Amino acid sequence: MSNRLLFGFHAVTVRLKSAPRSVIEVHVDPARRDQRMRQFVERVVAAGARIVESDDAHLQKMSGTSRHQGVVARVEAVATSHSLDDTLDAVEGVPLLLVLDGVTDPHNLGACLRVADGAGAQAVIAPKDHAVGLNATVAKVASGAADTVPYFMVTNLARTLNELKERDIRVLGLAEDAQQTLYELDLTGPVALVLGAEGSGMRQLTARTCDELVRLPMRGAVESLNVSVASAVCLYEALRQRHHRG
Repeated sequence: MSNRLLFGFHAVTVRLKSAPRSVIEVHVDPARRDQRMRQFVERVVAAGARIVESDDAHLQKMSGTSRHQGVVARVEAVATSHSLDDTLDAVEGVPLLLVLDGVTDPHNLGACLRVADGAGAQAVIAPKDHAVGLNATVAKVASGAADTVPYFMVTNLARTLNELKERDIRVLGLAEDAQQTLYELDLTGPVALVLGAEGSGMRQLTARTCDELVRLPMRGAVESLNVSVASAVCLYEALRQRHHRG
């Protein structure tokens, strides 16, 4: 497996907890002597990972950003399910999936992964030719969720959605011009929620492949929400309904 970089306290701490043996080394800024850094270093030592002192310039070069918080880790890729089918076959309970069509901003993807983890979604799906892959920025924003939520980039999104339907998973797309709102639907059954990028939305073929289109009610002046915010609204509405039904 190839090595990759994680940066920021949250992303690296989650990896230390979930897969400590995958952490090759952790670079820390010796100029940071605050309590948060001291506690973090204790976690690294407890996990048995190698600590390397690196100055801010080197950390910026490694991570490609100044927002590394003084922490950059070199890690091995963690083995995940080999395919979406494997993941779905292993689902316990009612499937809840997030599908992103055209989300190319790593900050948005990271936020969506974090939301998906929080709501208990079993996977996030995106098209290979119309999405951003996992990188250090995604991992940082996801605060560890990039390691816990399977992210599948598929060759043909419409075909994948049809395969979900064959598994009796209802495919619901979010569209501004839909007639019914999210809150009118029963989300307690198996469901895949499909969202497009803010502004452009889903591609036409993706929208046509959905079982139903729904919208979020917008009561103010703005016409849409950021995709990660919209994902949170949709996933947590499904979670609320399932919790209420018990």
